[in-house]
Amino acid sequence: MDRIDAMKVFVCALDEGSLAAAGRKLNRSPAAVTRAISFLESHVGVQLLHRTTRTIRLSEAGERYASACRRVLTDLEEADLLAAGETKAPRGTLTVTAPLVSGVSILRPILDAYLREHPEVNAKLLLLDRTVSLIDEGIDVGLRIAHLTDSTMIGIRVGEVRRVLCAAPSYLDNADAIESPSDLAHHTCIALAQFGHESWSFPPREGGGSQRLVHIKPRLTINGVAGVVASALEGNGVTRVFSYQIAEYVKRGELRIVLAADEPPPLPVHIVAPEGRLSVPKVRAFVDFAVPRLRKEFAELSRICKIDESHFES
Repeated sequence: MDRIDAMKVFVCALDEGSLAAAGRKLNRSPAAVTRAISFLESHVGVQLLHRTTRTIRLSEAGERYASACRRVLTDLEEADLLAAGETKAPRGTLTVTAPLVSGVSILRPILDAYLREHPEVNAKLLLLDRTVSLIDEGIDVGLRIAHLTDSTMIGIRVGEVRRVLCAAPSYLDNADAIESPSDLAHHTCIALAQFGHESWSFPPREGGGSQRLVHIKPRLTINGVAGVVASALEGNGVTRVFSYQIAEYVKRGELRIVLAADEPPPLPVHIVAPEGRLSVPKVRAFVDFAVPRLRKEFAELSRICKIDESHFES
């Protein structure tokens, strides 16, 4: 059996979530899929998957091997495209990742528009609220909201976002004024689990000092942005999210930003790609297409939130 072909079956099974789904995707029988996985396990001498009739789960060795397989298959695809001289019409499958909210509301419409202009390209959009290794997971391009630390990535800055505190007018109009971070200890808070559910930190006061830590006792903690925003919209308390996640509600006056002067420094937003991937036409074409549109979108979102900030601080 061809090892590269078996690797493709293995990765497809992981992407689809089961051997049966991989068989349907690849138009192969369940027995053929099972043989391909068994061939790889025999070749490497370890079990790669723990599998039942309905589910599969990577072994520890399988996790390492899956990352290697994705790198190999990505490199082979790149080599094939370059050897074929694909310079005029981008084609193939483009894999893009982004955080959940920005991926749905900001990047997805841009990706749809790109696909309309390039009919020979298909795309996979992976919405993941975690740091993703583009190389290990075989991803072409990522939208990343963070300071870049990986020197193997090419990053193009497309904007910045703020970490903001906000609440509905119905809550703020009937609660004590929020004039400093310390006031939050006496307010009803709605916590996003990944932003801290016991305390919120703020930059030092002007003139130096240490970070200010405000202990909160949230009435509600949720591990998803949509939930905390929905609760805040209903007037249930103060929450902390990224500015782009609430810009549409700020624009309509349904949420107000508070303590803008005490926010942490903004975080940069980048389009990132593994070094070397920009030479692949489908990737280069997407980056060239997406960057100016993302810059325009994030600039508009920042403008909306700054209008709100100046309006309520005047």
